[in-house]
Amino acid sequence: MKLQDALFNWLQIRLVAEARPDDNAAKETESFFAEVLRDDHRLTDVRIASTDDTMVHVRYVHEGKTKTQMFDKEHAEQLLHDINANPKYND
Repeated sequence: MKLQDALFNWLQIRLVAEARPDDNAAKETESFFAEVLRDDHRLTDVRIASTDDTMVHVRYVHEGKTKTQMFDKEHAEQLLHDINANPKYND
């Protein structure tokens, strides 16, 4: 999995896990993507650094250097919106 894809997938599920603290599937999926980032891409300290009106800034450390990747906020939040809109996941 490419780094950009892994970061975006981690971000989407991280937003779900934060918004739905009792959702164990979200927590497990977030752990999976965190493992991919750590083991496959050698990233550490991956976190959401900030959010503004249009972007989510993800900060991480790679080979001792801190880097920031920005993602479209609306796109990043889409999975959470889809889950919340589906009654099957909101019992």
